[in-house]
Amino acid sequence: MSAPSGGVNCEEIAEFQLMEAHASRDKVIKNCIAQTSAIVNTLQEQREKDLNDLTLLKQIRKEQTKLKWMQSELNVEEVVNDRSWKVFNERCRVHFKPPKKE
Repeated sequence: MSAPSGGVNCEEIAEFQLMEAHASRDKVIKNCIAQTSAIVNTLQEQREKDLNDLTLLKQIRKEQTKLKWMQSELNVEEVVNDRSWKVFNERCRVHFKPPKKE
């Protein structure tokens, strides 16, 4: 007996749209966090050499603010992911059960 067409669509949505999209966004955000953290560390090292450089201090604060924003974006991404799976499960639970998250 073949799977109902709804099952195929639900499986495609789960595997290609939800899982891959979430993994892709998560990877991009974490990459940005890593790069910005490296910039903050470099600026802080430079600041230790010249404590009177106010321009450097402003740069550090700007990058730290950006870093905090990116970290909060990870939290937003998690909420979006959870809500997406909730809607998916409500609509597709009869047709397809996605694998458990690790």
